[in-house]
Amino acid sequence: MSSVTRRRELGTFLRTRRDRLRPEDLQLPAGGRRRTPGLRREEVAQAAGVGVTWYTWLEQGRDINPSQSVLSSIAETLRMTPDESMHLFTLAGVTPPATVSRCTMITEDHLELLDRLLPLPACFQTARFDVLAYNRSYRFLIADATQGSRVNCLINVFLDPAWEEAYGSELEALRLSVVRRFRSHLPSHLDDPTWHDLIARLERESPDFRRIWAAGDVQRTDRWTREFRHPQAGLLRLRFGAMWLDGAPGVRFTPITPVDEQTSAAIARFDEWYAAEPRVQRAG
Repeated sequence: MSSVTRRRELGTFLRTRRDRLRPEDLQLPAGGRRRTPGLRREEVAQAAGVGVTWYTWLEQGRDINPSQSVLSSIAETLRMTPDESMHLFTLAGVTPPATVSRCTMITEDHLELLDRLLPLPACFQTARFDVLAYNRSYRFLIADATQGSRVNCLINVFLDPAWEEAYGSELEALRLSVVRRFRSHLPSHLDDPTWHDLIARLERESPDFRRIWAAGDVQRTDRWTREFRHPQAGLLRLRFGAMWLDGAPGVRFTPITPVDEQTSAAIARFDEWYAAEPRVQRAG
């Protein structure tokens, strides 16, 4: 889609969202008879905290560059659903806030897939290594994934002692892999402050991350087998897959499968050990 077409589509989309609302939806006075249904442009602009002329230009498809915060305010004013908000940011060519991205990426179908795979571990995560949803076998592979910062695997592999203990001699290879893959996706997220915040935190708190990051290596994909120790099952040998979702750019499905009979038998017992826990969960 060309930039002109995208801006035109953005303006049309904003008008349809404005037309479906009434002043009382924003707790505004009706203001007498109206020639057209819905809110007036000036009402939307005032409620969103932007200039009327600027908002008019946005609906007219003018070549202006709205910020993430301004689009978030407009989306909130127009009572947009998460899917509508994602559509708005996509048309504007602006990276959506993480809260919008995450809630639109994982559907009930994704959760059902995680459930049907039990007792095999599996999760959905972003290119930033934020885990979005997982089943209970994944949750308890190393340490409880619902605790602390364990919903980000990049943080885990450098800052979580449980991961360091579990992976042992495999830890360095894992760290190299995740940092290289993280860097390979960074160019698509240069305007996303959450990526830079994560880099800054790891550089500040982990000398090993600083060393690996400074090398500048990149690697797009990795299908690998890892060995690590589970507190109850002992040594596990697992193959980690990665499949990117067509309908949710930047999200990958990670199924995890045993590579030997001993590991397969141990994973089968996860249903017994963790039967009282929820079968699937969204992160956070």
